[in-house]
Amino acid sequence: MSTEKEPLFSSKNLKLLTEPLGKSNPITVQVLGICSALAITVKLKPSIVMALSVTVVLAVSNVAISLMRKMIPPRIRIIVQLVVIATMVIMVDQVLKAYAYDISKQLSVFVGLIITNCIIMGRLEAFAMGNKPWPAFLDGLGNSAGYAVILIIVAFFRELFGSGTLLDIQVIPQAFYDAGYVNNGMMVLPPMALVVVGIIIWVQRSRRKDLIED
Repeated sequence: MSTEKEPLFSSKNLKLLTEPLGKSNPITVQVLGICSALAITVKLKPSIVMALSVTVVLAVSNVAISLMRKMIPPRIRIIVQLVVIATMVIMVDQVLKAYAYDISKQLSVFVGLIITNCIIMGRLEAFAMGNKPWPAFLDGLGNSAGYAVILIIVAFFRELFGSGTLLDIQVIPQAFYDAGYVNNGMMVLPPMALVVVGIIIWVQRSRRKDLIED
């Protein structure tokens, strides 16, 4: 019987990192985590912080649940998952308040609502409960990266066209405003986040025919 271990970055493991960026993206394909895409993408900076927060929570929670998976009674698995996620969210929230207080205030209750993020609960239940810690860690990184990419793209366009800034730095020259250019006020409204996500989904599916259902 072969005892050779699977390489840490085998093709199977690499798919856990790369597929959520495209064919199994949690937002544009699985349609999960839409709420935060609507709520906190007015500015790029809080969107990046939210993406990093979700990455830490998902990756660490995936590993924790994977390590405990054989000890968790099936009847209380959801409760255990919520406790693990809540613990990580509280830790992340406290770090933000200590080192990035202004951004923490901008995100307000949305950091706490990571607890109810469908992506995190979905990955813990569908993947971490049935896989070893290393693949679970990669799955957490991959799915949070897929989430982060969409979040940052949406925030980029909303802040650029809605406020004329990126990371609160004015990038549209003042000469444009002097010539009559006006920021698009609709871009800062929540429905426009859904419009931008819809455009991203349209572009993605027009380029990848395998994502179009029969």
